[in-house]
Amino acid sequence: MTTETLRGRVALVTGGSRGIGAAIVRRLADAGVAVAINYRERTNEANGLVKSIGGTGGKAIAIAADVSQADAVAQMVQRVNSELGPVDILVNNAGIAITRGIDDLSEADFDRTIAVNLKSVFLCTQAVLPTMRAKRWGRIVNISSGAARGAGSIGAHYNASKAGIEGLTRGYAARLVKEGITVNAVAPSLIETDMMKGQQGLVSRVPLGRFGKADEVAQAVMMLLDNPYMTGQTVAMSGGLAFN
Repeated sequence: MTTETLRGRVALVTGGSRGIGAAIVRRLADAGVAVAINYRERTNEANGLVKSIGGTGGKAIAIAADVSQADAVAQMVQRVNSELGPVDILVNNAGIAITRGIDDLSEADFDRTIAVNLKSVFLCTQAVLPTMRAKRWGRIVNISSGAARGAGSIGAHYNASKAGIEGLTRGYAARLVKEGITVNAVAPSLIETDMMKGQQGLVSRVPLGRFGKADEVAQAVMMLLDNPYMTGQTVAMSGGLAFN
């Protein structure tokens, strides 16, 4: 797959310091994209990733910001604009997974999950749209989950947040398609990340016989970024566990 069309572009990846986010950051840097790595707490991992990319001739910066807060998002995007240039590519990957049953799910758990997983997608998208529209070129990929359509094991609040992401994806895609901006989602299930530690028993549910890898999710993201004709779609990745 060629990603030459992405060379020289500027990307912002939320929740980019580890797991799926870090895999996406590495793929973008390999394609010649300057990457802003957003994180909330994991300073060492984010800075380590910046150093690693710089060591291979790439360009990256790390920015701490709580993407569920409008002011923090505005400041983050302003910094990306001044240090790297206007954002061409946005990957909304930040998320939390608070495991709760129906009976122990609190209003605070629900609100926090919606704010971090769903509201952040809205805030970050709104913040980068003006410069994308001015260029008439933009790529937005939102990281959803198989839980948007399935039962999932984290909780109803998580299902709702991820289903909301896919609704936002379609809503933005329909309204931006004539402006050169594509908006798509990738919905992975059971990927080998920190979130899945201690969940090895779930491997038996996957027909392929293993968890997915973060880099396999990153591959799907890169495919969407490099395809100007694909918009409003959700690419599901589950090793044969479920089908769209």
